[in-house]
Amino acid sequence: MNRKLKNSELDRKTVEEFKEAKKTPIIVVLDNIRSLNNIGSVFRTADAFLIEAVYLCGICAQPPHKDITKTALGATETVTWRYFESTLEAVEDLKQKGFKIAAIEQAEDAIMLNDFEIETDQKLAIIFGNEVKGVKQHVIDVSDCVLEIPQIGSKHSFNIAVSAGIVMWDCYLKIVKNNQQKSQ
Repeated sequence: MNRKLKNSELDRKTVEEFKEAKKTPIIVVLDNIRSLNNIGSVFRTADAFLIEAVYLCGICAQPPHKDITKTALGATETVTWRYFESTLEAVEDLKQKGFKIAAIEQAEDAIMLNDFEIETDQKLAIIFGNEVKGVKQHVIDVSDCVLEIPQIGSKHSFNIAVSAGIVMWDCYLKIVKNNQQKSQ
């Protein structure tokens, strides 16, 4: 029988260990996210995968805020974050730092997430859009690619926090695989 582990048995990093750990070369960009709970959830997932940073843009609320903190469960203390007045400003910053920019959206010629390949040593920025309007078209226009999460049901989209979890997990696995192949 499987015994549920206690938190003390999970061997998680302290805040200091997290800050010193080698990060996954992914920056999550939130393009005008309204829900503070979604923002907090993205921070929590970013912590789980040692994501390099979260960029908050436009109308996104910023830590410390009780509704972000409630969902993030302390991840706003571990994950590095920056605020930009516009997502275009964030994209420009990322391009100057050598990041490949991937908007997560349903668009013509989008690459299905399962078909997306991450080059070895590629730094990746993934942009998630507003809960109602998605990633703005002018942000898609300056992105290097558009990724779409395959869906086979009747609904047209996922909640932003769910999308972020799916994409971060997928990209994390691909980066880990690349690093394993590189070290062989």
